[in-house]
Amino acid sequence: MIRSSPSIPIPRTVPVLPLHDKVLLPGVVTRLQISRRDSIPLFEKILRTFDSKELSKCIVGVFPVRLSPTTLAITEKGEDPSNNSTTNNSTGGKNKRSSDHSHHGELIIPTPGPIYPTPSSNAGDGAFARSSSGQGALNPAHINSMGCAARLVRLERAVGGFTVVLEGIVRLRLNKFTSQSPYFEADVTPMPDRAVDKNDQELQDQIVALRSTSKEFVSLLQTLKLPAPVLTQLQKFLENVGVIPGQVVDLLMSTIESTYDEKITILEATNLKERIVKAIELLTRQIHVLKISQKVHDNVEGKLNKKQREFYLRQQMAAIKEELGEKDSSEEDEMTTIENRLTAANLPSEVQKAADREIKRLKKMQPASSEYSVIRNYLDWLGDLPWTKSSEDILDVERARKQLHDDHHGLEKVKRRILEYLAVTKLQQLKGDVKGPILCLVGPPGVGKTSLGRSIATAMGRKFHRISLGGVWDESEIRGHRRTYVGALPGLIIHGLKKCEVNNPVFLLDEIDKVGSRGHHGDPSAAFLEVLDPEQNNTFTDHYLNVPFDLSKILFIATANSVDTIPAPLLDRMELITIPGYTYAEKLAIATNHLLPKQIQLHGLSETDVQVTEEALLKVATGYTRESGVRHLEREIGSLVRAKAVEYAEIQERKLASFSTEGPAYQPFVTLADVEEILGQEKYVNEVTERIATPGVVTGMAYNGVGGGILFIEVSQMPGKGHLQLTGSLGDVIKESAQIALSWIKSHGYEIGLTNSHGQNIMEKADVHIHMPSGGTPKDGPSAGIAMVCALVSMFSNQTVASTTAMTGEFTLRGLVMPVGGIKEKVIAAHRAGVKKIIMPLRNQKDVTSDVPANVREDIEFFYASTIWQVLREAFEGRVVIRSSTAAAALDSRM
Repeated sequence: MIRSSPSIPIPRTVPVLPLHDKVLLPGVVTRLQISRRDSIPLFEKILRTFDSKELSKCIVGVFPVRLSPTTLAITEKGEDPSNNSTTNNSTGGKNKRSSDHSHHGELIIPTPGPIYPTPSSNAGDGAFARSSSGQGALNPAHINSMGCAARLVRLERAVGGFTVVLEGIVRLRLNKFTSQSPYFEADVTPMPDRAVDKNDQELQDQIVALRSTSKEFVSLLQTLKLPAPVLTQLQKFLENVGVIPGQVVDLLMSTIESTYDEKITILEATNLKERIVKAIELLTRQIHVLKISQKVHDNVEGKLNKKQREFYLRQQMAAIKEELGEKDSSEEDEMTTIENRLTAANLPSEVQKAADREIKRLKKMQPASSEYSVIRNYLDWLGDLPWTKSSEDILDVERARKQLHDDHHGLEKVKRRILEYLAVTKLQQLKGDVKGPILCLVGPPGVGKTSLGRSIATAMGRKFHRISLGGVWDESEIRGHRRTYVGALPGLIIHGLKKCEVNNPVFLLDEIDKVGSRGHHGDPSAAFLEVLDPEQNNTFTDHYLNVPFDLSKILFIATANSVDTIPAPLLDRMELITIPGYTYAEKLAIATNHLLPKQIQLHGLSETDVQVTEEALLKVATGYTRESGVRHLEREIGSLVRAKAVEYAEIQERKLASFSTEGPAYQPFVTLADVEEILGQEKYVNEVTERIATPGVVTGMAYNGVGGGILFIEVSQMPGKGHLQLTGSLGDVIKESAQIALSWIKSHGYEIGLTNSHGQNIMEKADVHIHMPSGGTPKDGPSAGIAMVCALVSMFSNQTVASTTAMTGEFTLRGLVMPVGGIKEKVIAAHRAGVKKIIMPLRNQKDVTSDVPANVREDIEFFYASTIWQVLREAFEGRVVIRSSTAAAALDSRM
């Protein structure tokens, strides 16, 4: 029974067993694993004092522990100390397990004698709640003042402690501790339930409500298919709810899911009315949870059963219709639709064979099969691709020239190549065997590579599709996924063809230099070897389609900022067209004809509302941007337009508010003075013209993947032992150029007037330091060779080189000036920086004549040299004494 039996008296002083994660209620039997050092001595003593037949005479006070941060820190194995279930999953065999209180205990149904537990079906062997999970010293202040007297049912030794089965008897109030070592002992007072007063109407009403809620709860447990004996005993016990309501409450609270604090609340509720109210509240919550769980379970089970019924019925219908000679018209219509689409696609013979094979497989499958949807999707792709459908090219060369000229300023080499392709296609259109060129536009950001591809498509009357390749790292994104798993799809090339609906669009492969490198997903750049090879792409095979597709009619245009990161085999398949940066004159024309009208339209104004003078646009280009392209220039022009838009809107608002035309009139012009007021101070000045000529400082010219630029070479000497120091993030090649320049000067010091005799060492008592500013930018290459020679001569002779003179060229140990690359980009950057004279190798003269714009050539004086002697004479304008040149140097000059 729940209340203490007269045959089992409760001593005044009892040993205390603290529980960290469980709450034991009267009438409940639970199994514990004892592992705490302050509890093991208690059961050691019990085992020595009582034999197995007298264990039931031993009474222990079981008290829950209210955890604090201190006690929480000593729990072991990361267990949640709020876990407090003393029952098995009797309410959750098919229910969710509470994350904060679910333990593997047992369901105990108290009858006149306790029913002993059977392990939960959800628990593994030994999955019992622990009496305590910590090994630190327990503070008695954390032990709850209300607990439960329990008698021992079974006691066994286990690994690390004991396994004990306890039966709750009666509530206990803890008065004081009488001992704390080797285990806790306390003075306690039993708190049995009072007899039910039948005259207390409020209590009787609560008992009626408890009976109703309990019956509903038990009926829900029946739907969970719990063991029949357990349900039978539970129902019999609930029939006595009017006599022993307190026992019923304790039982039900041990079977439902509740938190640790809620269990303690029930334990501390010595007032029967308060306990019943709290129990009804928790039971109602548990009933709602069970109903929701049962509903979800029924829905899932119903759907599975429905699918199984549909499958069997479909099989029976198919068999009946086959006997009657009838066919399913809907399936027939679907198959007919697929076949008609494939017929309309005019598939090549090899592709048609593959489609027929898949259709035969599809007819033998049920629509509910997962393979059915995979094959259906594959046939849809075959039917949607433009195998033979092409758009008609506009082969009007003059019209295409006008279109390209209207859309882009300059870029003559690209325009000429497109016009050549159109002309050849027009002449051979009867043969139909013209293959599309594979162009690669290489240039700095913002020069119009991407927009040029769209203009080419418009000029040719073709559809345009852009594929962004930046960050593509998986080969299957290009060649597609194999149909070995659900969710496989074709690659970007086939996706683009499906979107364009023709087999001869213009494909722009944007940022091909930023394709990911080889990894465990393959090499995406290697996948382009077949796509961009005119001899192979007529039989391009996507992994998903697994049949060849002709890509030879596609005009591929790739864009890149630099060719350094493009693999050599892929670079060999493309026709490179370099697009250098724009000059100031070209930027002015682009801003006037394209950027300014575009920004005016985007900001809701008309061309008469904003009028920017040429001087203002040129000031924006020179003083507020320093780039090869025009992106930043477009943003600055947008700032000018927005400022005028604000001014225009404010004047319009004032006119509407005052209903008059009085006040300052709107001025649409943006002048040179307005630019600084709107955009602020100039961000850039001419780097060269602002510098003062200094001995040991020379202006060089550089080229990188995003355009050209100028760099300054600074040389200084100090007392020392002939050492050379190089700084400025210099690469190996440029360091070697410095070594060569210094070696040449040391060997020719007398000829250039730096020493008084042939054998004198100019660096005998001096060290030289060569530095290139912008140390955070890596620099490398041989083109700074002649500039380093001039800087060293300038420093040793104390003569200056004009700040507006720049030079580029590789230098050899014999005094030869060798050609370098990137001439157009370097010259345009030097022109942008204010350079007036450029010294460069003689063999680069053809590059200046063919590539550099005429207006730049007119503004800059070019001097071409084949030997270093010519460079020195021109750089120092005769101020450096050159006594004589050797015979070898004269011979090299003639070479």
